[in-house]
Amino acid sequence: MEQKKQPRRLFGPEPGKRYLAAVFDMDGTILNTLGDLTESLNHVLAERGHRHDFTERDVAAFFGSGAAVAMQRALAAEKGSTAAELASIGTPHPSFTLTGPDLAEAEAVRQLYSPYYNAHCNSRTAPYEGIPELLQQLRAAGIRTAVVSNKGDAEVQKLVRSLFPDCFACALGNRPDRRRKPAPDMVLHALEMLGVAAEDTVYIGDSEVDLQTAANSGLACISVDWGFRERAFLEGCHAPCTVSCPQEIGSLLLGNRKS
Repeated sequence: MEQKKQPRRLFGPEPGKRYLAAVFDMDGTILNTLGDLTESLNHVLAERGHRHDFTERDVAAFFGSGAAVAMQRALAAEKGSTAAELASIGTPHPSFTLTGPDLAEAEAVRQLYSPYYNAHCNSRTAPYEGIPELLQQLRAAGIRTAVVSNKGDAEVQKLVRSLFPDCFACALGNRPDRRRKPAPDMVLHALEMLGVAAEDTVYIGDSEVDLQTAANSGLACISVDWGFRERAFLEGCHAPCTVSCPQEIGSLLLGNRKS
């Protein structure tokens, strides 16, 4: 009889451990991108004749698994899908999916969205308060930093160059030649680029996708509650360590380090 595969374990940072690297998610973790995401999504939906009055709260629920999934969730929301159905889109076992012409239309919306968002991704986007200082503290302490995001790679590179010059040793976004999170591919590639092992690295993100990514990559995980998901939701996903400000991350990684 085939043994049932055990779920990967979620765990937080070990107190006092001297971690060598920190891998950050982008949207909702280091950058507040909701203004630009919402404007861009509503703009292209209007061009295609769809509902285009989605709020930032709506859009926060759409994103996390890349633009293609976000477009599918937006069109499913237009059709009246429940929050649970929307959240399942893009997961291995969705309770609702778009098919046929609806799926083709979601791809048509994505094709409009990608160049429009690329041109407008830095209109209202800004780092969360305390993030630049945290990155400086980590790098000054010898902790290497990276960004791994399901946002398109072109936008990731553009935003890092503009808003975080010289802050990250590497930055990786979504590309056709690598699986998106929660698959571990991008994180493991980042670790290779950083020259560090998984056991010496902490992953920091704001969503259920980030929790799954950390588990699949074998990294300790810190969840932040200022992004696209609320603390109660993260705790419902069994987040092992949740913080409410960047200073708490600094305390966890730098506060009581072993000599």
